[in-house]
Amino acid sequence: MSLVNYATREITCKIVYYGPGRSGKTTNLHYIYGQVPEDRKGKMVSLATQTDRTLFFDFLPLDLGQISGFTTKFQLYTVPGQVYYQTTRKLVLQGADGVVFVGDSQARQLQENIESMQDLHANLAEQGIDARQIPLVIQYNKQDLPSDLILGVPDLEDALNFWGAPHFAADALHGHGVFETLRGISELVLRKLSAGAGAR
Repeated sequence: MSLVNYATREITCKIVYYGPGRSGKTTNLHYIYGQVPEDRKGKMVSLATQTDRTLFFDFLPLDLGQISGFTTKFQLYTVPGQVYYQTTRKLVLQGADGVVFVGDSQARQLQENIESMQDLHANLAEQGIDARQIPLVIQYNKQDLPSDLILGVPDLEDALNFWGAPHFAADALHGHGVFETLRGISELVLRKLSAGAGAR
């Protein structure tokens, strides 16, 4: 749920990067953070866990234009993908305005992708949110790996994208598809926000 600050005339939206462990969620945020000019980003906050190298969450406001005279900011979060961080994923997902599902294109990771997508649906449903109603895009990361190790986008689409969400092929390590994914989810979130503002 976006936060509206009438004093500063800012709307803050929360976007959560979701997906299986080591799919590239944190890599996406690090790449974005490294490319955004200093004056357009806040401090990145991370909480490392003892049991895994995956960061707990990252915080990154981005200014992306105005809605009804309000400046929009985005906070980008990652959730830990490992199964034993279920509670943390639920907490980070609360109040999300949009979700980027980061899938791992490696063929051997297909089952983990499917389970993580099911986990996302279940956690949203627990919060009373239909996954088809929240702005969501899918990123198929690691498409730069050798073709004998990965699944092509059509195969991944068949397995994961049964409601036709916008999707992006990516190589988050080198930045390919990272900002396209961010732009895709940002536009969906802003469109929904604008529609809501128009309805008031």
